[in-house]
Amino acid sequence: MRLHAQNAARLSEVPASEWDALDTRGNPFLSHAFLEALESCGCVGSDSGWAPHHLLLRDDAGRLVGAVPRYVKSHSWGEFVFDWSWAQAYAHAGLDYYPKQLAAIPFTPVTGPRLLVRGGHDATALRRSLAESLRRDAERQGHSGAHANFTTADDQQALEAAGFLRRHDVRFLWRNRGYRDFEDYLDGFRADKRKKVRRERRRVAESGIVFRSLTGESIDRPLWNTIFAFSERTFLLHGNAHYLNATFLAGVAQRRPGSVVVKLAERDGTPVAAAIFFQGGGTLYGRYWGSAGHEDSLHFEACYYQGIEHCIAHGLDEFDPGTQGEHKLARGFEPTLTHSAHWVAHPGFMSALTRHLERERTAVAEYAAAAAAHLPFQRGPAP
Repeated sequence: MRLHAQNAARLSEVPASEWDALDTRGNPFLSHAFLEALESCGCVGSDSGWAPHHLLLRDDAGRLVGAVPRYVKSHSWGEFVFDWSWAQAYAHAGLDYYPKQLAAIPFTPVTGPRLLVRGGHDATALRRSLAESLRRDAERQGHSGAHANFTTADDQQALEAAGFLRRHDVRFLWRNRGYRDFEDYLDGFRADKRKKVRRERRRVAESGIVFRSLTGESIDRPLWNTIFAFSERTFLLHGNAHYLNATFLAGVAQRRPGSVVVKLAERDGTPVAAAIFFQGGGTLYGRYWGSAGHEDSLHFEACYYQGIEHCIAHGLDEFDPGTQGEHKLARGFEPTLTHSAHWVAHPGFMSALTRHLERERTAVAEYAAAAAAHLPFQRGPAP
């Protein structure tokens, strides 16, 4: 089977049925609806520094058998695999690090397939072809390099075979080990850690706050505006503008029923906070949250404990609560290695990165092991 690589400047150029027939492992962020809405709602585009440049692989009959969600970047914002120091090193050498090519989900630090392949074909061969096409295309267009963030093991193997370098980082994930309910989960904690979690939950309940669980498609536009405003306030408090907008969230929820879940906190029937989650492939993903003002322990309840209860009630295997947070350790989120793949065109910098990443991987592994020692479990989590 001969394969033909193409580029698409907008995902709307690809029929949704073709894209969604590729293996995304149920990851909601790789759906045509999610990625296309980012473009049509103005969240990504050339003005944002995320210019869509999707890689398509078709067979002789014109059928889509592989693809990569890819962007040409003029900065490194919104990636969560930090390479600012690499860009500075390029600048000090009088070289341009931007534009670069990035296979990733914009603003979404979530592990998932990046080399998407169609079932019924040789997946290993297709991934290998996609990985090689990423490198060749960056060379041909004169970009500084090609990168793939938050990769799966299968994709990482294909990318490294194509000459990419491996990089590690640490995320904190919750794993469902067949818990009957939240108290069953807490039973595995040491007494002092269990007491702390119960105290945090009690403070929220005693403040008069109750939660409603809403599916995204059931939320009307005025309520979406309120929920988004809470989330936007969190960004503004940190001096940043929100990456997304209410139109995007409402649109994705309607186009992908069941993929968006909101935990809405109310007092006397008035919304005071909200946490926005996505779900798919057996995993719950915590994405955005915000409140009308400070409430003691509300962040932990909305973003972590409500999510854990949701996973237990719906039989979800994992809960990825979002970025940052050694504070997650005390609540049972386990340090977990993430992977990314990197290739740069300059031979000297490629050699320097090889040595740097070897040292960095050792340091990251040591950090993950040290972090695991602070988990709250009585005997440590089951393997």
